Amino acid sequence: MADPHADTASQDYVHGSMEISEQVSTWHLFMFLAKWGSLATAAVLLLLTVWFAVGAGFIAGLISAVVLYVAGFFVLRSKPGQH
Repeated sequence: MADPHADTASQDYVHGSMEISEQVSTWHLFMFLAKWGSLATAAVLLLLTVWFAVGAGFIAGLISAVVLYVAGFFVLRSKPGQH
């Protein structure tokens, strides 16, 4: 049996009328954490790889990780006009 309220409920919604500020701020937070978390993970992996797998030592691994992090910082930072 059909619901008599189903027809009127679908007509009440107007496309584009919902307030989405919370979804937008959540998306910006997610993107911020994803890009900076990925950079930090890559820097730690590089440090550990150079230190242990290559055998170049802690200082060489630390220098490599810092260089990667600084380069990533300039690439990933927000440009003017972006959120």
